[in-house]
Amino acid sequence: MTKFKDIGHISAIYGTLLNVKGFQNIKIKDLVKIKNSNILGEIIRIFPDYAVVQCFEDTENISLYEEVINLEEPLSMELGPGLLSNIYDGLQRPLNLIYKSVGSFLQRGVEVPPLSREKKWEFFPLKKLGDKVVGGDVLGVVQETHLIKHKILVPPKISGKISFIVSQGNFTILDNICKINSNGKDIDIQMLQKWPVYINRPYKSKYVSKKPLISGIRVIDFLFPIAMGGVVAVPGGFGTGKTIIQHSLAKWCNADIIIFVGCGERGNEMADILKEFPKLIDPTSKRPLMERTIFIANTSNMPISAREASIFSGVTMAEYYRDMGYNVAVLADSTSRWAEALREISGLLEEMPAEGGFPAYLPKRLSEFYERAGVVQTLGNERSEGSITLVGSISPPGGDFSEPITNTTKRFVQAFWALDATLAYSRHYPAINWLDSYSNYTENLIRWWKIKDIDWEEISIDWEECRSITNLILSRENELKNIVQLIGMENLPLDQQLTLFIANLIKNAFLIQNAFDEIDKFCSPRKLMSMIKLIFILYNKSKNLIKSGGIIDDIKELESIEVLNRMRYSIKNENIEEFSNIKKKMIKELEELGRKYEERF
Repeated sequence: MTKFKDIGHISAIYGTLLNVKGFQNIKIKDLVKIKNSNILGEIIRIFPDYAVVQCFEDTENISLYEEVINLEEPLSMELGPGLLSNIYDGLQRPLNLIYKSVGSFLQRGVEVPPLSREKKWEFFPLKKLGDKVVGGDVLGVVQETHLIKHKILVPPKISGKISFIVSQGNFTILDNICKINSNGKDIDIQMLQKWPVYINRPYKSKYVSKKPLISGIRVIDFLFPIAMGGVVAVPGGFGTGKTIIQHSLAKWCNADIIIFVGCGERGNEMADILKEFPKLIDPTSKRPLMERTIFIANTSNMPISAREASIFSGVTMAEYYRDMGYNVAVLADSTSRWAEALREISGLLEEMPAEGGFPAYLPKRLSEFYERAGVVQTLGNERSEGSITLVGSISPPGGDFSEPITNTTKRFVQAFWALDATLAYSRHYPAINWLDSYSNYTENLIRWWKIKDIDWEEISIDWEECRSITNLILSRENELKNIVQLIGMENLPLDQQLTLFIANLIKNAFLIQNAFDEIDKFCSPRKLMSMIKLIFILYNKSKNLIKSGGIIDDIKELESIEVLNRMRYSIKNENIEEFSNIKKKMIKELEELGRKYEERF
């Protein structure tokens, strides 16, 4: 049993903040434990005669002069087989096991190991006696779930020659599976590793990704794409669909592993997620989606100090799987509640507030989180690539995007999906405003989309050109809105009427997407390109008809228009050939209409 010598006592209590006197050897971010109640805390300030501790749990009934033990280590995550399919709180306490042992309510000071010490995993060694290894090399693998092979890595900063390694067999995470002789000293290696949550795990190099994170959401993949390893902010007021977008990404994006962090989430929303996800099936493998998912549940009724811990716990686990060569998506909902916790703690510390009452170090904290995204070449002799994509939702009060959290976050993200209350209230989902949103990843993804494009002789434009034309049409439609209100649609020139008609078709037949429809909930890249190209074929041929004396009302009455409006939920992703049939029928109808005009004139 570890014997702790550095013991202090509580000298003042301010909610979840404590002043502790008597420590002899302390550092910022050291963990402490209140002896009688077993409550964990973290040192956040050090003064000559006392330290300030923020507690991760409720401090009700805590008394002055209670003993506080300095654990002399920072908050760290246990990393090893068994993380996947688990539900943790922000301190990595397994909620499933706690429920079985103490019931529905999380009791203060409860201690349960994050990873099972008894469960045995079948280990397949990939190295042999005498091999030279460095940090990041793969010693062997464990089949953690049916979907994910867990690679047991040499810890960073350790290198040497293997002096012992076990044969294939079943072992617990605490068993010594390998010894590495470094500078004449044997170092025991287990499947269990620990890593401080506030320290970035090292890598060889970081670079820009050329592959998209496919979300299956058309407005995102087409207009505002995100690269694998990118960072995106999703701001929106209450009821605009932030949570639904996060859920859709968790279910359908092409990341290997999903880590969902509920940071200060409402209890009912978190409960809905935890009920729904175990029933979901991974669309690629047909296995339960939970086999590649980790949940971190921090609800709004938990002490605010644990919100920051939950955010960094999630990204630390993500880095661990990234180092194995996996693509990981971290979905944080929401960073606003984390920032609000920082503001409250800053107020208790009587610090000078910056804009909106938030602490002056808010940008630094946000940057420390978002900088951990990216595509990296991992450590080790074997060349491997892994990535972390960060998606942070923001809940600006009243949907005001000029508030400090949204404005500050814009400095660190490369994509911005602005959720619009007007679109949401008109039942247009996803409610991503195409005028206020943006993505800086487009140029890096052009080559990938050219490979996934649909090759039709009737239209030669690619994904990039389709995006440009769509943005032009939607911007022009926004400019014409005020004119329409003044003079009416029928008094506009025919070319402007056509622009408005095509803009409405893009919005209602393409950008709208039903996350709960069996067919429409996920849209593949090829289906996406087929849909938008059908609309542009209609647009191009309609312009020619108008020049020949055509009328917009005749075009609107074509049977193909109704087919275009229904294609998003009537054609499955695997039935791409049906779009060719729609194209042939639509072109035939347009040509027949053109012949009628020729006969008339």
